[in-house]
Amino acid sequence: MLMKGTYQKNKAVVIALATLAWCGVLLQLYLSLNSAIENGKGVAGGLVSYFGYFTIVTNLLVCISLTVPLVAPASAPGRFFARSDVTAGVATSIVFVGLAYHVLLRNVWNPQGLNLIANDLLHYATPIFFLAYWWFYTPKGALRWSYPLIWGFYPTAYLIYALTRGLIIGSYPYGFIDPSAIGYQRTMVNAVGLLMAFIVIGLILIALSRIQRRVNA
Repeated sequence: MLMKGTYQKNKAVVIALATLAWCGVLLQLYLSLNSAIENGKGVAGGLVSYFGYFTIVTNLLVCISLTVPLVAPASAPGRFFARSDVTAGVATSIVFVGLAYHVLLRNVWNPQGLNLIANDLLHYATPIFFLAYWWFYTPKGALRWSYPLIWGFYPTAYLIYALTRGLIIGSYPYGFIDPSAIGYQRTMVNAVGLLMAFIVIGLILIALSRIQRRVNA
């Protein structure tokens, strides 16, 4: 399932996409730290807030999955992120970010200026371009129907992290998983619904990859 030579063969595409993804992540980091400092929370408070969002950790995952195989292809992490099942899992995760934001959060706030640029990079540009990269430039391998269940451990781990973090600092990143506002029962119902949506996205990508393999066979 290793995509041998893919990152080197499509080096220009990978560099361009990685640059785009890093720009979104780093711009949002600057904005988060600047806002925290202005509000008296300091750098530490800004970092705690920044790393609380699924959007951020998933965009970071995209950055790492593109950068590591490019700069260290022979390393264990490089080989791991070059695997077709891992790349498909990352694609599922970042597509989920874009769709979840568009459906659930785009009307919650109205970003302007640099905040709008960072928002669009994180929620639209990186998801769309990574999906296009996965579709056009990466070998899909024999992706199994069971893989989305494995990939689902990632958002599940994030949920545990977000809830634990919230208990410690008294703040939750998203209203739909905020038990202090909506209760644990509603939080769990929302979480299960989101996990099901994540798995469905993964299954759709696998179905598309299988169609692509048959067409190209």
